[in-house]
Amino acid sequence: MPSQTIQWFPGHMAKTRRLITDNLPSVDMIIELLDARIPRSSQNPEINLLVGAKPVLTILNKASLSDPEVTSDWKKEFNRIGRQCIFTDCISGYGIKEIKNAANNILSDKIYKNQTRGMTGRALKAMVVGIPNVGKSTFINTLAGGKKAKAEDRPGITLTKQWVSTSAGIDLLDMPGVLWPKFKDQTIGENLALTGAIKDTVLDTEHIAIILCRRLRKLYPQLLKTRYKLESEPDFAELQDWELFELIGRKRGFLISGGEVNYERTAAILLDEFRGGKIGKITLERP
Repeated sequence: MPSQTIQWFPGHMAKTRRLITDNLPSVDMIIELLDARIPRSSQNPEINLLVGAKPVLTILNKASLSDPEVTSDWKKEFNRIGRQCIFTDCISGYGIKEIKNAANNILSDKIYKNQTRGMTGRALKAMVVGIPNVGKSTFINTLAGGKKAKAEDRPGITLTKQWVSTSAGIDLLDMPGVLWPKFKDQTIGENLALTGAIKDTVLDTEHIAIILCRRLRKLYPQLLKTRYKLESEPDFAELQDWELFELIGRKRGFLISGGEVNYERTAAILLDEFRGGKIGKITLERP
């Protein structure tokens, strides 16, 4: 199967850029959600330029799906550059209780000024930014203790800004998820496609699944072998990526007439099981 270049043409980037810029004066801080499996690839390079001097709290979301050792390394890296970082998992609620203390710490000067002006207890205001499908709406709903923001497990649901109050004393401004027009590094495009930040409907999912086979064999070979019962395959390391993909389809019994592998079904299962954490706790890039 020939290799392909992953392309993505976001339709809302200019609008979101304007929304962020126009609403910066009304917030005290930025909460940037990153995917813990791809912290570098999920960090929009334009965000730092757009937010200027506003303090930023980095959230490594979907932490339950990532390799805990590598996630810890990423936290150290963010701390090294002066960025406070928290792990969260919005499904289980892990890390959510840390948000309030982190925000209070980052905005301690602002809180002190409010107190001296007699505005004790005034809600802090934070803008929540992140790429599509990083879990912004679910994060906001978890912090708010109810379904305030529309959330689904697919990218591109939040298309306009919306304010949400929370019990943590922080009012959150939800921004639409946005990707950038061009990827300087093809691996970034691959990572975004693998984790579902780019809609599957605009991609060749079989090609993406073959990339996943290549990446998992390199980074987590034992997890791949165990999940798809490949321990007894003597040529596991020598197989071409597409041959490994096909072998997984055969192991699962995804065959059509003539004994051919059902590539579409194999790709769908591979991507779904990776994104759902069924293969194991996996991080695709290191700091």
